[in-house]
This record gives sequence, structure tokens and C-alpha cells, in this order.
Amino acid sequence: MPKDAPRRWDRRMQQRLAHGEAAALGELYDRFASLVHSLAHRVLGDVAAADRVTRDVFTHIWENPEAYDPKQGPLRSWIATLAHQQAVHRLRHTESAALARGGGAGTPEELERKVRRASAAARADYIVTAMPAPLRAALELAYFQRRDYRQTAADLGVTEDEARRRLRLGLQLLSTAYDTRDTHGTRDTTAPADPTGPTGPSYGAHGYGRAL
Repeated sequence: MPKDAPRRWDRRMQQRLAHGEAAALGELYDRFASLVHSLAHRVLGDVAAADRVTRDVFTHIWENPEAYDPKQGPLRSWIATLAHQQAVHRLRHTESAALARGGGAGTPEELERKVRRASAAARADYIVTAMPAPLRAALELAYFQRRDYRQTAADLGVTEDEARRRLRLGLQLLSTAYDTRDTHGTRDTTAPADPTGPTGPSYGAHGYGRAL
């Protein structure tokens, strides 16, 4: 597949949505609903709440297709960002309301820590599932199967230097889940990184959190 084929698909999908093509929304839903739902569920820990976030995200896309700018990153990353933002907003709203009613445990500071932890966990999940397969395989061997870099190299059939490189890049990407900052220099709890680009981790004031 040509390298620019995904971007052409993204632009064409946006155009179809802007023209009110219901079939385009169905196609988009089939491709990305599981991503949206899994991110929302990772943040919220509740299937029904994740269902609502999924519905809200695709409603927003249907009503605001022009909000996506292909120049700022892949459509997949934009949709993941929407899902993450909506899930974090819902978690904060729900927990804050419970706290105000006296039905929630802890303090506002503990609530914010809970939101940040849930947000970071969802970002980490997204990064691992979206990173290039060679990096993901190296991380899974090293950190889930407890292989050292020599064993990882042997299992993958690559040199030890290549195994170390893949592990280093994978860890660099994963670390962005816990160190994404907004435009004011404070930690951002909404936008997952997209580990599918050709360069190193990069988070600008605009764009959809492109990395690698």
C-alpha cells in the first residue's frame, strides 16, 4: 500500500462525512468503534458508560466533520483523542458529582489523581496497541514474558543491538503516556500519543499527539 494511502482515506472519509453520507459514518464506526470503546472503558471501568462515550464520539464526528484537520495528523489519532477527552470529562464529572453529594470517597486532590491515573493507563494501552509490531513484540517479550534483551533478540531472530533499539524506542513511546504536556507546560490528561509516525516523540501545541 502506498505510504500516503491512509491519509488519502482520511481526507476522503472527511469529505464523505461533510456531504452527509450516512454510509461513511457506518464505515467509520465499523473501523474505529472498538478503539473508542476500549479507550473509554479503560478510563471509566464501566461498559455502559463506555457505550455512551462511544455514541457521543460518533455523534460529534457526524455533526462536526470539519473539526478534523488532516494536516494535523491521522484520523485514527483524532478519534482516539476525542474518545479520551470525552471519557476523562465524564469520569471527572461523575466523580465530582458523587463527591459533592457526599457519596464519593476521598478529596478533590485524590479525585484528580484518580483521573490522571485512569487517563495515563488508557494512553499507555493506546500506545502499545498502535505502536509498530516489532516494537510491541519486543516489549511483550521483555516485560510480560521476562526475557532479557539477549533472549528477546533470539526469540525475534534479530541482533542484540536491534533488540535493544526496539526496547529503547518502545519504552520512549510508552513513557509519553505519563509525560504528555499541554500548551501551558502542565500535564495533559486527554490526548493519547499516536506511535505511528516516522520520527521520535513530538507533541506540539497543535496536532493530535503524533509520536515515533
